[in-house]
Amino acid sequence: MISRREFLQASVAASAIVGASGVGNWARLAAQQALTQDQLLQFDGFGNFTLIHVTDIHAQLKPIWFREPEWNIGVGEVKGKPPHVVGSDFLKMFDIAPGSPEAYALTYEDFAALGRTYGRMGGMDRVATIVKSIRAERPNSLLLDGGDTWHGSMTSFLTKGQDMVNVMNKLGVDAMTSHWEWTFGTERVLEIVENLPFPFLGANIFDSEWDEPAFEPYQIFDQNGLRVAVIGQAFPYMPIANPGWMFPEYSFGIREERMQEVVDEVRAEGVDLVVCLSHNGFDVDRKMASRVTGIDVILTGHTHDALPEPVLVGETILIASGSHGKFVSRVDLDVRDGRMMGFRHKLIPVFADVIAPDAEMASLIEAERAPYKDQLEEVIGTTESLLYRRGNFQGTWDDLICQAIIEERDVQIAMSPGVRWGASMLPGDAITREDIHNVCTMTYGACYRTEMTGEFIHTILEDVADNIFNPDPYYQQGGDMVRIGGLAFSCDVSKPIGERITDMSLVATGETLDPAKTYTVGGWASVNEGTEGPQIWEVIESHIRKIGTVKLEPNTSVTVTGI
Repeated sequence: MISRREFLQASVAASAIVGASGVGNWARLAAQQALTQDQLLQFDGFGNFTLIHVTDIHAQLKPIWFREPEWNIGVGEVKGKPPHVVGSDFLKMFDIAPGSPEAYALTYEDFAALGRTYGRMGGMDRVATIVKSIRAERPNSLLLDGGDTWHGSMTSFLTKGQDMVNVMNKLGVDAMTSHWEWTFGTERVLEIVENLPFPFLGANIFDSEWDEPAFEPYQIFDQNGLRVAVIGQAFPYMPIANPGWMFPEYSFGIREERMQEVVDEVRAEGVDLVVCLSHNGFDVDRKMASRVTGIDVILTGHTHDALPEPVLVGETILIASGSHGKFVSRVDLDVRDGRMMGFRHKLIPVFADVIAPDAEMASLIEAERAPYKDQLEEVIGTTESLLYRRGNFQGTWDDLICQAIIEERDVQIAMSPGVRWGASMLPGDAITREDIHNVCTMTYGACYRTEMTGEFIHTILEDVADNIFNPDPYYQQGGDMVRIGGLAFSCDVSKPIGERITDMSLVATGETLDPAKTYTVGGWASVNEGTEGPQIWEVIESHIRKIGTVKLEPNTSVTVTGI
């Protein structure tokens, strides 16, 4: 007799074979060198229930370039496992043809050349077309938003997230969870939540004073004769990764025992399906899935991973839907007798030149942007270099940002946070003010100038490295490695904390960093209240205006070992 886990494993294999994950279909399209909307949206309906998932949009209303990571290092038990596979290894693992549309969408390989071939991706008017198409076929689908939605663009900053709230309301979201939303501060979050037409879920958000749940932990939906529980899991490390002083009323955390209690509670209410709408990050969700029983589907977010097939952990499937509006996940489920018996999945790529924009959503987006049009579109300079951020270590956008900090703030060393969000730019692109904001806009963007000892700089780098490369996912609390300008170092990812960062030296002079000596340092996105300095986008804009054209030399200042 086949076990349920074996049956689900067969579902994963069948998805890959029949192209329900999109792999086989895109490979055929590559041979044709043509994409059509019908082909991208084609899906052999399955089962009796459908989930639609978007996450980590980061307020990108319009189509963008977005280069997937060149570095995504897995440590410990997840070394070499998805999503810690990139480039040609990713293509081989998922049997993807180099140069194909999916190779462009899912890897960094030949990104600039393929970008010119296949165009920008995303755009919420295109996402709306996809959602409407799925709902026309499956009227009782649930559309779930994994958070990092209201933050990340110039218009979201200027409207305090209202532009994205209006767009997501129009899209017809059924529930959401949160992360960067909280950087607008408690008062603004509560103001928005009070008027949302759908639940703002967070089983792990507690009142700091009373140590009790502060938001709805879950919502039960009656869909197509089924009772479906959606449990929200907000980003666990809010006060560590972001300024806790902006939301002191609340505490977060993984709260694994709390998740098990909530799952048990909804199971006791007789639900047929349990879905966790999570912003934990992929490896945290993988570990949680192995320790919390009773979750059928985890819609994972935060780490921006895009996987063309689900990952099976026990009897739980993990769905990773990418970021910045590049993808929409569709998951069809066969739910019977209170259990998920099988599924089909497709990671739908949002090729902006292929998916027709939804007219109503396009009109709303233009209306939201209209008051700021001149500011958004003002050209500041041009780039001859490919500008990107995503990856465990240095990216060219942050190389440029660090150059700007060193020049404009007159410092020896510059630090730029390893946030994962930020659109890319192709060589030859004009750099507008909106482009600058797309990689740095936030509510605590002051560019500080300070002094630090060599010992303190080393401690910072060690702490950040441990957030990424601690072998226990529950201790991985941040984004990618802090980006550094003016300083070279080596990082052995296999070492324990305190031993990863070595060979620190100033790039300008080659001088070894002295633990006892003081150096001038500039940076931005400090979590400390009262940080002073010009806004980082002003610093970047000033620098680009002075140089006119961005042309970056290859950055070899970071040496990575122990992979």
